[in-house]
Amino acid sequence: MITGGSSGIGRGIAAALCRAGAEVVVVARRPGLLEETVKALRADGGDADWIAGDVGSRAGAHAVADEVLASGRAPDVLVNSAGVNLRPPLGDLTEDDWDRTLRTNLDAPFVLGQRLGPLMAANGWGRIIHIASQQTIRAFGNSGAYGVSKAALAALTRSQAEAWSARGVCVNALAPSFIDTPLTAEVFADPVRAQAMAGRTMVGRNGVPHDLDGTAVFLAGDASAYLTGQTIFVDGGFSVT
Repeated sequence: MITGGSSGIGRGIAAALCRAGAEVVVVARRPGLLEETVKALRADGGDADWIAGDVGSRAGAHAVADEVLASGRAPDVLVNSAGVNLRPPLGDLTEDDWDRTLRTNLDAPFVLGQRLGPLMAANGWGRIIHIASQQTIRAFGNSGAYGVSKAALAALTRSQAEAWSARGVCVNALAPSFIDTPLTAEVFADPVRAQAMAGRTMVGRNGVPHDLDGTAVFLAGDASAYLTGQTIFVDGGFSVT
């Protein structure tokens, strides 16, 4: 199950897991885009379905969990990719901005983990993958609530790993560099700014969703059985320059 699976990083991971043989359920707010996503995944040979739901509230996250569990079994893999990136200057950040950001970026992974993690543990196997950020470990311009949410997500990764890894549930986070997705459209709309970001990597370019495929498939499978509680930077060297 992949939240935010109809676009950007989530859609890329959904496609990669389909190609690896997983049965994928993508979750997002807009049915039209979900239908288009699933049609494309199936056309590529994937086994895919969709659930329309808004994980921007705790009630919405619970509703998504209810619907996926109505099938009679818990997912083996949960990917939390849904996110919002509201980043006004901190002095202009409203309480509504703060609440909306934390609800989507942190509360939803917590709620879905609470609903699905114990079921995975009872089955003796599971994988939870969170999508973190460069702002998990450093401040950027107008980090605000977004940076806080991603730093907290790394801590949630460790807490969930501590809770369930002994029963076969590995929990890790992926931290990309600047990936060309709708969430970063503002950056890529400015060629000078986009090139400056690319220049901070070791490989000399910004990322695309496909760059996360291998690591996501690895974390979702048996090969990652001894890797848990980690935030893995898939960023072309951005985080170490």
